[in-house]
Amino acid sequence: MDREFNHTSDSKGKKSIYDVQKRLDELRSLIEYHNNRYYNLDDPEISDFEYDLLYQELKHLEEEHPELVNPDSPTQKVGGVAKRELRKVAHDVPVISLQDAFSREEVIQFVNRIQLELPDALFVVEKKLDGLSVLLRYHDGVLTEGITRGDGETGESVYENLLMIPSVPKTIPAKLPYLEVRGEIYMSNDAFEKANRNQEEIGGRMYQTARNLAAGTMRQLDPNIVRDRNLDIFVFNLEISEGREFTSHSETLNWLEQQGFPVSPDFKICSSADEVWAAIEHIERIRWELPYGIDGAVVKVDDLQARARLGMTSKVPRWAIAFKYPPEQKETIVEDIHIQVGRTGRLTPLAVLKPVKLAGTTVSRASLHNQDYISSKDIRIGDTVIVQKAGDIIPEILRVIPEKRPEGKTSPFTIPEKCPFCGSKAVREENGADIRCTGSNCFAQSVRKVIYFASKDAMNIEGLGPSSVEALMSHGYVENAADLYSLHKYREELIEKGIVGKEKGTDNLLQAIESSKGNDIDRLITGLGIRNVGRQAARVLAGNFPDMDAIKNATYEQLIVLPDFGEIMVRDILEFMAREETAYMLTRLKEAGVNLRSLSAGSKKNNILEGKIFVLTGTLQGMTREKARELIENNGGKVSGSVSRKTSYVLAGSEAGSKLTKARDLGVTVISEEEFLEMLKNT
Repeated sequence: MDREFNHTSDSKGKKSIYDVQKRLDELRSLIEYHNNRYYNLDDPEISDFEYDLLYQELKHLEEEHPELVNPDSPTQKVGGVAKRELRKVAHDVPVISLQDAFSREEVIQFVNRIQLELPDALFVVEKKLDGLSVLLRYHDGVLTEGITRGDGETGESVYENLLMIPSVPKTIPAKLPYLEVRGEIYMSNDAFEKANRNQEEIGGRMYQTARNLAAGTMRQLDPNIVRDRNLDIFVFNLEISEGREFTSHSETLNWLEQQGFPVSPDFKICSSADEVWAAIEHIERIRWELPYGIDGAVVKVDDLQARARLGMTSKVPRWAIAFKYPPEQKETIVEDIHIQVGRTGRLTPLAVLKPVKLAGTTVSRASLHNQDYISSKDIRIGDTVIVQKAGDIIPEILRVIPEKRPEGKTSPFTIPEKCPFCGSKAVREENGADIRCTGSNCFAQSVRKVIYFASKDAMNIEGLGPSSVEALMSHGYVENAADLYSLHKYREELIEKGIVGKEKGTDNLLQAIESSKGNDIDRLITGLGIRNVGRQAARVLAGNFPDMDAIKNATYEQLIVLPDFGEIMVRDILEFMAREETAYMLTRLKEAGVNLRSLSAGSKKNNILEGKIFVLTGTLQGMTREKARELIENNGGKVSGSVSRKTSYVLAGSEAGSKLTKARDLGVTVISEEEFLEMLKNT
C-alpha cells in the first residue's frame, strides 16, 4: 500500500496544499474503509500494523497542517481509533510461550534431560488446541475478568465476550479469594462450517481458518456476535489459587473439572520418553477425527515443585515443550478453474481438483481468491500442485510443481473480462484486488441477492434456502426479492411441480413469506444488500428515519452524522438509493404489503432516556428483554451488552448473573423492573 507522497512539489521542495489535502482525503477514506471491514464485516484486509501506519501518517499530516483538520476525520471522532482496541490489563503472572519441538529426537532429549535431573519425574501430554489463549479471573467463585495473552505482560480485556460463551463457567463452587486459570478459546469444526455456510448463503467472503475466526470474534466490541458464533473453551493450566494448594498439574486439572471447567481433553500421564512419544503419536493418529482443530501436543512436567526447581531460560520454561505436527500435504491436479459470482458481483475463481484425501476429508475444490493470488503462484489448468488445509480446515493450493507441468499444454489463467453468467463487463476495483460483474441483470448475482434477502439476518424467511431460491428462479417464478410476495398466486403450480416441496412444505414457505411482511425496516434494509451496510447500520437507519422514503431521500449531511457512518458507507447508501431499480423494488414491495415504516423510529415518544446507557440482565417478569430494549431505544436510550464505567443503569431481573456483580463493583446504579417503568411513567 502506498504510504508516501508521489505528487509534485513547489519550487522550495515542499508539498503544495493541494497535494497535502489530496493525501489527507485518501488517508481518511482508506481508514474509514478499513474500519468498516474490521468492525462491520469482520473481514480485515490489512494488519493492525499497516492500519497503524496509515493512522499515524494521517495524524502527523494533520499536526503539520492544523488548518486542514476536518471534524469528520477519524482522528477527531471520539472512539475513532480507540474503538479498534480493547481495554489493556496487566497480567498477574507472565503468560509465557513454550519451546517448540518438531522431531521425535527433540522430544526424547527433552524427557531424558528432565529425568537426568529428576529421575522420578512424570509428564502430562495434552492436545495443543489451535485457538486464542485467555486468562480467567475469579473472586470468591465469580468470574470477574478475562484477558488475552497479549505480549505476555499485558493483555486485552475480553470479559464481556467471555460471558457469551456457554462453556465458560460464570460461577464455580469453590469460593477461593482469587483464582486464575488459563484456557484456549476455540471454534469447533461444526461451528466453523456453519459460519461459512452462512457466508456462502449471503454471498460473503469465506472465512479461512477457525482459529482466526475465533480470535477475530473475541476482539469484537459487540458481545452478541460472540454469542452467535458458538465459541468454546478448554482450560489447560491453573495459574493462581489463593487458599488452595496443589502438588501436581494433573491434580489441578482434575480439580478444575470438578469446578465445572472443560479441561484439556483426554490428557495422558507418562513416566518415560517412549510413553510420551507414544502419546504424541496417538494424538496425531486421531487428530482428524476430533471435533476441533489442534496443531500439536504439549508435554509438561507434572510435579509443580519440580517445575519451580527447573525454572526458566531467558524466554521459555525448562519444564515444558510444544510438539508441532507438520500440516498434511499431498499432490493433486488442477482439472479446471470455475468462476463463481457473488451477490455483489465479485468474481471468485475456484480450482476443481482431482479428489484427494487430506486431513481426514476428501478435497476436490480450493478457492483461488483473486487474480493476484493466481498470478503470484502461476496456477494453471492441468498443473500438478501441492495442497494442504489452512489451519487444517480450508483447502488451499500451496504451490505448483513446475517440473510436472504438461509441456506446451498449459497457459496462464486470467479471470475473464466478461461475467461468465451474463456476459456483462467485469472490472477490477480501484485500490482493491476484487473483480466484479457490472451487469444489473446477472442471474448469478440475482440468486445470491434473493438468498441474502431471505437470510436469518435479513428478512428471516424460514425455509427459503439457497436450493429453494435457485429452483424458484430457474423455473421463472422469481426474478428478484419482490417476486417472493407474489408466489401465493402460484400455490397450486408449486405444489404440483414440487419445486419447494409438496403441500405442507409449500404452505409453510408461503406463510413464512407472508409473516415477513411485518418486519421492521432494519431487516428490509439489511436484505436489500446495500454494500458495506450490515444489520447494525440498518438498525441505525431504522432508528433515525421514519420510513424507507425518508431514507431514500436522505442527504449526505443527514447520513454522515449518524453514529459509525463513514464516507464510504454513506456514498454506498446514496448510490444505491439513487438507482432506478431500487425505486422500482421499493414500489413493488409496498404494493405487496411489505412494511416500509420504521417501527422503532415511529413509536419513539420522547427522548427522556437520551444519553443513558442500559445493560439488561436476569429474567424480567412483566416483559421480555427484547421489549425492554425496544422501550429504552424508543425513548432515546441505548442498550449495551456489557457493564462498564460508562453504563448509566443495569436493569436487573431475577437470577441476574455476573453483570450485576460487576455493576456493584463499579458503582453502577442497579434498578428493578418497577423502577424502570417508573422512569417511563410520563412517556
